[in-house]
Amino acid sequence: MRLTLTAALATVAASPAFAASGPFFSLGNTDFVVLLAFLLFIAVLFYFKVPSLLGGMLDQRAAGIKSELDEARKLREEAQTLLASYERKQKEVQEQADRIVAAAKDEATAAGVQARVDLEKSVARRMAAAADQIDSAQAGAIKEVRDQAAVIAVAAARDVIAKQMSAADGNALIDDAIAQVDAKLH
Repeated sequence: MRLTLTAALATVAASPAFAASGPFFSLGNTDFVVLLAFLLFIAVLFYFKVPSLLGGMLDQRAAGIKSELDEARKLREEAQTLLASYERKQKEVQEQADRIVAAAKDEATAAGVQARVDLEKSVARRMAAAADQIDSAQAGAIKEVRDQAAVIAVAAARDVIAKQMSAADGNALIDDAIAQVDAKLH
């Protein structure tokens, strides 16, 4: 079929040669010689199976290109899988970071509340300690005033008693005090 098609093409291409003068099928006619050389060239190509070799080479090239395309497609799919995996990991890491930030904020808030409570307790303890110190100082001052008042009262009573009491009254009081101590001890 190829041979027939090639011959038909050669005949159509050689049709201008029929317009030349003289016999066409003579070796003196250059158109005929060129036609014969062309047909001989085509025959040599077919004899050495050049079209099938070219077809085989083209098929090999097409198979190579197809395998490269398949490999590129596989690499693209792997890249898309890796990209999806990294995007998923990035989302997970972002969510984890958000959780960590939220937990840190909650902890900071709780620490602030705890610090406020601790500060209030500390202030209350210091206020209580200050109140205790004030009460203690007040009690000490009252005791000191009472002691001083007792000392002054005793001194005043001694002075009054010394002025009003005679030696005989003093001896009677001493004897009475001794009798009371003796009665209480025995």
